Amino acid sequence: MNHLPLIIRREYFTKVKNKSFIVMTFLSPLIMIALFAVVAYLSQLNNDKERTISVLDETGYLEEVFQNTEFTTYTNLNGLSLDDAIALVKEKEDYGLLYIGKSGSLDNVSGNVKFYSEESPSLSVISGLELQIEKRLKEKKLELDGVSLAQIEASQTDIEIAQESFDGEKSSKIDNVVKLAFGGAAGYLLFMFIVIYGNMIMRSVIEEKTSRIIEVIISSVKPIQLMMGKIIGTSLAGITQFVIWVILGGVLLVIVSAIFGIDLTQVQTPQQEMMNQAMQADGTQAMAENLITAISNLPLTNLIIAFLFFFIGGYLLYSSLYAAIGAAVDNETDTQQFMLPILMPLILAVYVGVFTVIEDPHGTISTVFSFIPLTSPVVMLMRIPFGVPLWQQGLSLVLLLGTFIFAVWFAAKIYRVGILMYGKKPTYKELFKWLKY
Repeated sequence: MNHLPLIIRREYFTKVKNKSFIVMTFLSPLIMIALFAVVAYLSQLNNDKERTISVLDETGYLEEVFQNTEFTTYTNLNGLSLDDAIALVKEKEDYGLLYIGKSGSLDNVSGNVKFYSEESPSLSVISGLELQIEKRLKEKKLELDGVSLAQIEASQTDIEIAQESFDGEKSSKIDNVVKLAFGGAAGYLLFMFIVIYGNMIMRSVIEEKTSRIIEVIISSVKPIQLMMGKIIGTSLAGITQFVIWVILGGVLLVIVSAIFGIDLTQVQTPQQEMMNQAMQADGTQAMAENLITAISNLPLTNLIIAFLFFFIGGYLLYSSLYAAIGAAVDNETDTQQFMLPILMPLILAVYVGVFTVIEDPHGTISTVFSFIPLTSPVVMLMRIPFGVPLWQQGLSLVLLLGTFIFAVWFAAKIYRVGILMYGKKPTYKELFKWLKY
């Protein structure tokens, strides 16, 4: 008699009715959104901080360089001595004083620029000041050489090489970024799902083994049915938890941002002001158009279908190995010696995907690792946005499913013997012997 549906149902409801599972399912999004909201709020406070920077330029070259922005005001202190300027800035409690000392020539100006402040200044502020000074001094040197600013601007040419396939499909440099983002997100999601819920399966097997419940269950259920029931039941519980996280997290994100007035777009790097200036450049519209084109060029249908197949195949493959490890040991501490051989291919797949696929998605390394079953779920998902022939995807999937069938047979052999073994720490040699039983 096939008891698999009963085992799946039992595993699923045992997991979802567990108090810790329920608490973490609803508490995790709350914690994550709370942390995100705090970061967004603090970032918004930092970005909205108004700064007044006093400028003492003894050279006269940089008087008109510094323009006020929304949160930064520049005050000219020309005519004062350095000591008087420092005293005035301290009295007014300004953010700091930018001092450009007298220099015999433009070449010596760079060695006479200092920033005085009560506390260490922001890296983005200093970087922004340096960029403005460098640009102005460069222009001033060219003017002294008889080159006008109009000539300088006329001589500047922006080149962006248009990309187009032999079939007429247009693309751009940003395409690679978008493709890596989609592929990387899919591969990383699979990696995290395997690690989190694979460990859950392993702990479930260990728990039932140590409580001796397994001895009663195994009397009426085949080991392979029990193992597959645990894998599928736990997987469904994991999917349920993940869906709740996405829905609840999205709702909480909207509520928190509305109630506390947090602008989520403010969660940016310290170089926000510099980035805002760059976004105001003439190429912003072209960049937005390239981004839309890049997203439209993605093989979305292929990505969705491939994601489902490789996600399920990869998860089932590794879950069977996690279940075998749980059956082979008596406690979670003993699992450490067997975890490395499982985690290494996953970690290797992520590294290959990040450092190789983006540079050469159709190269030998990327292609080979996208066919190896232990790495193909991650690497192939990262390659598909760059355009992978369907026959390669099909071959990779067939190899993955074939390895999964072998892994199930392999794990079932260990599972059948291991679930009834107690009190002895197994070795790789003993595991090999169990395969012959």
